[in-house]
Amino acid sequence: MAEKRKDTSVAGALIKRAKQDDENKNSSLITLSNERSGTKNAIVGTIKRTSGLEAPVMQLIGHDGEIFSCEFDRSGEYIASAGFDRNILLWNTYGEVKNYGVLKGHTNAIMEIHWSRDSSQIFSCSADKSVGIFDAKTGERTRRWRGHTGIVNSCQVARRGPELVVSGSDDCTVKIWDSRTKEAVNTFTNDYQVTSVCFSDAGDMVYSAGLDNEIKVWDVRKNQIAYTMKGHMDTIAGMSLSPDGFNLLTNSMDNTVRIWDIKPFAAADRCLKIFEGAPHGYEKNLIRPCWATDGSQIACGSADRSVVIWEVESRKILYKLPGHKGCVNDVDWHPKEPIIMSASTDKTLFLGEVKPTKL
Repeated sequence: MAEKRKDTSVAGALIKRAKQDDENKNSSLITLSNERSGTKNAIVGTIKRTSGLEAPVMQLIGHDGEIFSCEFDRSGEYIASAGFDRNILLWNTYGEVKNYGVLKGHTNAIMEIHWSRDSSQIFSCSADKSVGIFDAKTGERTRRWRGHTGIVNSCQVARRGPELVVSGSDDCTVKIWDSRTKEAVNTFTNDYQVTSVCFSDAGDMVYSAGLDNEIKVWDVRKNQIAYTMKGHMDTIAGMSLSPDGFNLLTNSMDNTVRIWDIKPFAAADRCLKIFEGAPHGYEKNLIRPCWATDGSQIACGSADRSVVIWEVESRKILYKLPGHKGCVNDVDWHPKEPIIMSASTDKTLFLGEVKPTKL
């Protein structure tokens, strides 16, 4: 654990968080002096650190445009981010959070990125209608798939088996790609633009959603829809598979975040929980949610420039984290420590410590 520090500027930011966290007050986190000491509102205690970050809140500056996607690699040591400036930036998570690499190749905004399982590659999709693979060490693009005829809004990597990539586009198609081939190995046709896609844990199902407000579950082997999940009242902007693979998290422009039961023999009404508190704005950005590593909490960005974290069991808001000056488009949870990362329209990323989840 890092040494305790007396940084009043950082502590001040954490005080705001602590006040908004009625359910999780912890006197050991920040200690305020009382009026008798003659130093009202002064910091007399120390900040109890919960991670190996250099400071409890870190801001990453380097992008020249809105940031649409960010992700930790599996080790948690590295970060990738991308957006409107068409570049993928690579960062160190710890120390001074240095930007150590820039990956170039896309000719339009990058909508979503993901690390490969061994952290050697980065998969990306773009408004230039392509899906790509970049070598994280050399910075070179090793594969460019051209098959979509519209903006590619979303991509995701299979958790198991061959490292397949699924992509969803404004051309109303969902495509599956294999890094060993030049063409898509599978294509599903939808009636409306696709804004978000995701693989099941086993990779035998693909989830897609878009302007029709529905989540379609495609059986990869049978090449047909297995079932649909209805409930959202507006475009579904992002989705994320739970760590155990049993639930799907979705965020919609109807200003709700929902958890769905995707086990094979679940009840007809698969919507388990509805969360509120992270509104969309007039920009209609594709805001993507994420799970905590142990699945006990979820997080999502918001058009009100905050990051909202809920407790899954109680559905209560644990944190509403300020700091950004624009819509928060993507969030990601560190795989090993209680750190939340956020990417925003304000061209910056934030890394922030939160209290450890209860295992």
